[in-house]
Amino acid sequence: MRRDKSIILTARVVSMIFTPFYLPIVGLISLFTLSYLSQMPWQYKIQVLIMVYLFTILLPTILIHLYRRYQGWSLIQLGRKERRMVPYVISILCYFACVYWMDYLHIPHFMSNIVSAALFIQIVCALINVWWKISTHTAAIGGVAGALFVFGEYFGFNPVWWLCLVFILAGVLGTSRMILRQHSLAQVVAGFFIGIICSISGLIFL
Repeated sequence: MRRDKSIILTARVVSMIFTPFYLPIVGLISLFTLSYLSQMPWQYKIQVLIMVYLFTILLPTILIHLYRRYQGWSLIQLGRKERRMVPYVISILCYFACVYWMDYLHIPHFMSNIVSAALFIQIVCALINVWWKISTHTAAIGGVAGALFVFGEYFGFNPVWWLCLVFILAGVLGTSRMILRQHSLAQVVAGFFIGIICSISGLIFL
């Protein structure tokens, strides 16, 4: 019994740490660390990261929390397919605002493309959610894998070891979502591949 509780607690912690909103921040940190953009002034990089954090993590998290509290739902109750559309709309609007603000401030296009790719993933997952409950957690980490692949091609570094780490984390995260009975194996795997496809497409074509 104690072991089962420990497993469930670990699954909840993993799900909370690797929220679906971290993709833009991870993408930008990878870009600032693994490419020639590491030579940019650290003050500028910090400003961009703070702005993206506010729009893509802090703001949607607060708004979704307030919506959940207003409805009187637990996190598990909010996870039902028919109740996920409003959180999707909130996150999509926040991401769109971030892309608009980055464009207004004339931040280099390849930086805002990371947020655009994450926005693309959110929109696709929201549309799929109308018919089927897909995992946005694994879609986000699939987006990280796709971004690493594109960055490796564009900036000439070998992303193999980073991709190995992402695949391991994706397995842990997907398992956590299934332990919490939030998703089936098909929903977890589909989310991961949707994230990869949307991330690669968004970074190349948006």
